[in-house]
Amino acid sequence: MKKVHFCIYTFVFLLFSSPFWGSQLSRSAGKNRSGLLLSDSVVADSAKKQLTPVGNVKADSLAQDSTAQDSVPKKAALDAPVDYTANDSIVFSSGNMGYLYGDSKVDYQTMSIKAENISMSMDSSIVHATYGLDSIGKEFGYPVFSDNGTEYEMKNVSYNFKSKKGYIRHVITQQGEGYIVADKAKKNPDDTFFMCDGKYTTCDDHEHPHFYMMLTKAKVRPKKNVITGPAYLVIEDLPLPLAIPFGFFPFSEKYSSGIIMPSYGDDMDRGFNLRDGGYYFAINDNYDLALTGEVYTKGSWGISARSNYKYRYRRSGSFNLSYLYTKIGDKDIPESFSESKDLSLNWTHSQDPKANMYRTLSASVSYQTSTYSRNSLNQIANMETNSTRSSTVTLTQTFPDSPFSISLNATANQNAQDSSVSLTLPDLTVTMSRIYPFKRKMAAGAEKWYEKVSLDYSFQFKNSISTKDDKLLKSNLVKDWQNAAKHRVSAGATFNLFNYLNISPNITYNERWYTRKVSKAWDPLSSRMVAADTTYGFHRVYDFNYSISLQTKLYGFYEPVFKIGKLQKIRHVFTPSISYSGSPDFSQSRYGAYVGYSYYNADGELVQNKYSPYEGGIFGYPSSGKQGNINFSFDNNIEMKVATDNDSTKIISLIDNLGISFSYNMAAEKYKWSDIVTNTRLKLSKNLTVNINAVFDPYVYGLDSKNTPVKLDQLRISKYGTIGRLKSTGYSISPSINQDTFKKWFGKGGDKDSKGKKEPRPGDENLDENTEDTEETGPRQSLFSKKKESGTYDDDGYQRNEIKWNLSFSYSMNYGYGDFDYEKLEYKGKIRQNLSFNGSIQPTKNWNFSFTSAYDFDAKKVTYMNCNISRNLHCWNISASLVPFGDYTSYFVTLRVNSSMLQDLKYEKRGRKTSYDPAWD
Repeated sequence: MKKVHFCIYTFVFLLFSSPFWGSQLSRSAGKNRSGLLLSDSVVADSAKKQLTPVGNVKADSLAQDSTAQDSVPKKAALDAPVDYTANDSIVFSSGNMGYLYGDSKVDYQTMSIKAENISMSMDSSIVHATYGLDSIGKEFGYPVFSDNGTEYEMKNVSYNFKSKKGYIRHVITQQGEGYIVADKAKKNPDDTFFMCDGKYTTCDDHEHPHFYMMLTKAKVRPKKNVITGPAYLVIEDLPLPLAIPFGFFPFSEKYSSGIIMPSYGDDMDRGFNLRDGGYYFAINDNYDLALTGEVYTKGSWGISARSNYKYRYRRSGSFNLSYLYTKIGDKDIPESFSESKDLSLNWTHSQDPKANMYRTLSASVSYQTSTYSRNSLNQIANMETNSTRSSTVTLTQTFPDSPFSISLNATANQNAQDSSVSLTLPDLTVTMSRIYPFKRKMAAGAEKWYEKVSLDYSFQFKNSISTKDDKLLKSNLVKDWQNAAKHRVSAGATFNLFNYLNISPNITYNERWYTRKVSKAWDPLSSRMVAADTTYGFHRVYDFNYSISLQTKLYGFYEPVFKIGKLQKIRHVFTPSISYSGSPDFSQSRYGAYVGYSYYNADGELVQNKYSPYEGGIFGYPSSGKQGNINFSFDNNIEMKVATDNDSTKIISLIDNLGISFSYNMAAEKYKWSDIVTNTRLKLSKNLTVNINAVFDPYVYGLDSKNTPVKLDQLRISKYGTIGRLKSTGYSISPSINQDTFKKWFGKGGDKDSKGKKEPRPGDENLDENTEDTEETGPRQSLFSKKKESGTYDDDGYQRNEIKWNLSFSYSMNYGYGDFDYEKLEYKGKIRQNLSFNGSIQPTKNWNFSFTSAYDFDAKKVTYMNCNISRNLHCWNISASLVPFGDYTSYFVTLRVNSSMLQDLKYEKRGRKTSYDPAWD
C-alpha cells in the first residue's frame, strides 16, 4: 500500500513540476539553438575585454552600468577589438546587453554595421541592428552592412562576429546596374548569401519597381553573379507567364564575354528572321569583338564583325565589317528572282597627338557595295540621304629640323545611285616647305634683296581608277588604273616699293610623268575624234608660267558729325591687286605636248587641228595658246565701331568682304576679257554667315550658219550698254534656332544680366562641374527612400517645365544658263533650289520628338521624311521611327529596358513595303 502511495505522490509531483522543468529545458534549448544559428557564445568577461568603448559616452555612466569583471581570465573569443559608437547614448543592462542609440556604428575587422539602433550581447558574439521611428511613425536610419567593399541595406539584421554568419530581413544591395531585394536572407562567411522571395530589377524604385524578376530562391555572389531557381517576370505588380526554371545573372566591373540575343522579325521578301544575334568577346581592356549574324527562312543570311579599340594617349577607333547574301523570289520565276552579295566596311581611327608629334595616322573609311543599303534592313531608311560615301586614310610624317614632309593618302568615293566608285591608292606627296637659299646664316647689316628669294618644291604620285563597283576587283593594274607623277618647283620673292606697295614676282615649273598616252583619229561617222591606240611606257610633259603682282591697302574712316545712336566710327578697307601672268603656247611641236591631225569635212575642205595625247591624265596637260593675262582684283571690308553699356567699344562687321575680279588676255586672238566674278560675305551674327557669289558674262550671243547658238567676240557694253549679264550665282544658308534664340534677340541681356552674371536657368544645376564631387562627399541616400523628382518648382509647388526645341534648315539656290531664247538671242535663266530641314522638340523631360526632311522644288513636294519619337518610362524606354511616305516607307517600334545589362529584354516591331505587295505595311 505504501508503494502505491509513493508512486501516486511521485506522479503528482512530476505532473505539477513539469511546467517548471519545461521552461528550464526551453530556455536551455533556446540558448543552444541560438548557438547553432550564430555560432558559440562569448562569456561576459571576455566580451568586456574585447569590446573597446569609443564615442561620446560619459565615463560615469559606463562605470555605473558596466558589469563587474571576473577575476579569472578567460580565453578571448574574437580575433580583434570591436569598436562601437553612437551619437545619442550607449546603455549597458544587467543582462550583459549593450544598446546603442542614434546613428550607431559597430566595426569589426573589415565588417561595419551602421544603424539607428544597435544591440549587442556581451555574453556572445551576436549583434542586432534595426531602424528607428520618428514622432509620426516614419522609419529612418536603416541598417547598412558593409564587408569587403560590398554594401547591403536592410531593415533588420542579426550578425555573429565569430562565425561571420547573419540573418537579414528585407535587404537591398546594388550589383552592377541592378538591385537585389530580398525579404529573407542568410549571409555566409564567404560573403555570399542565400535568399528567398527575392527580386532582381534595374528600377531604383525599390518599394514598387516597375518591373522585376521574381526569384523564388537564389544565391548571390557579390560582384560576381546571381544563381536563381524558378523565376518569373513581373511588370507593374502583374505576374506574367514568362518564367524560367533557373537563371544566371553575371556581374562584373570589367568587360566580360557573353551571348548577344537576336531580334526576331518578319519580312515579306525574305521571310521570318533572326537578326543581330551572336557572341561578344571581351578580349582585353583595349580591344573587343562582336560577331553577329542574321538568317532568313527564304535563304538570305549575313554576318558581321564589330570591334572597338582604345589605347590611352595613343590611338582609338572602331572597325565594322559586314557581308550580306540576299536571295529574293523563286528561281523558277526568273522575272521575280534576284540574288546579290554585298559587302560593307566602316573604319575610323584617330591618333592622340601625344603619341607621336612627327607621325600621325587618321582614317575615316565608309565603303559599301551599291545594293547593300537596299538589302540591309538597318540601312534601308537612310538610302535617300546617304547616296554618296567618301573614305580617307592619311599618314603624315614630318622630319625635325627639316623642311621636308611626307603624306600618304588613300581615298575612295562612291555613288549608290549609279554604283560608280573612284579609288585613289596611293596618293603620295613629298613637300619641301618654303626656304630662303640665299639667306645668310650670320646676318650683319640690312637684308639684301636676293635674301628675300624663296624656293619651294612638291612631288606627288597618284594611282587611281574610276569604274563600277562590281568591276573594281576585276580591273587590270596597267590598263584600267591610271598612274602618274608630278613635280612642281616655285621660286618667288616679295619686295616693298615706296613703303606702300608690295611687288611679288614668281615663276613656277611643272613636270608630269605619265605611263600612257592615247592616240586619236577622226571618225567620219560620228564626226569627232575617237581613241585609236594606247601606248604604255614612260612619257614626260612639262609647262611653266611666270607672274608678277602689285598689291596695297587703302584705309578710309568716317566719323558722323551728328550723334547717331552709339555709332562712333566707320572704317573702310580697300585692297586692290593687279598682276600679270604669262606662259608660251605649249601646243607648238617643240614642247611635245600636242599632236596635229587633219581631216576632210562634209564640204570637202581640209581641216587641220591639234590635240594632246595626255587629255585624260590625272594631273592634266599644258594649255594651248599663248597666255598674257592682266588680272584685276578688288576687295572691300566695311566695319563700324559702337559703344557699349560698360564704357567699352565693340566692332560690328557690316560687309565682311565684297570682292570683284576679272582678267584681260593680251595674247588671245578673241574673247580677251574673262567673266567677271564677284563674291560677298556677310557676317550677320556670330554663328550666321551668308556667302553670295555671282558670275557675269561680258559677251553677247548669236547664231552661226547652222543656226547654232555661239558666243560672239563682241562686248555687251558696246551693244546693250551694260557691263555684263548674270551668268550664274548661288548662295547657301544653314541657320539654327532654339528655345534660347528669341530670349537673346528680345530678352534683357540674353544669358547675362546687367552686372554680367549668368542667370540661372532650368537644368543648369546639372552642368555644374562640382556636382559629381558634391554627391560623393554628401550624406548617403538610403535605398529605401523614394526617388525625388528632378527639376525646379515655382512658388505654388508646381514643377516648372521648360519646353526645349531646336530647328535648323539648309537652303541653297543656284542660278545658271538654261535653254536658249532664239528671239532675244539670250540664254534663259534657270534656278535650282535645295531645301532640307530637321528639328527636335522635348515637350517634357521624358518625351522627345525629332524629324528630318527634304523638299523638291521641281516636283513641288516633300521627297523624304524620317520621324523619331521616344518616351522615357523611368527604367524602360519606348521609341518609334517612321518614314511616312516615299519609296522606303517603313516603321520601327522598340520597347526595351534602359539598363545595358538587360538589353535583350525588349520587344521590336518593324514593317516596310515589298515587291510582292506594295500596299503591305
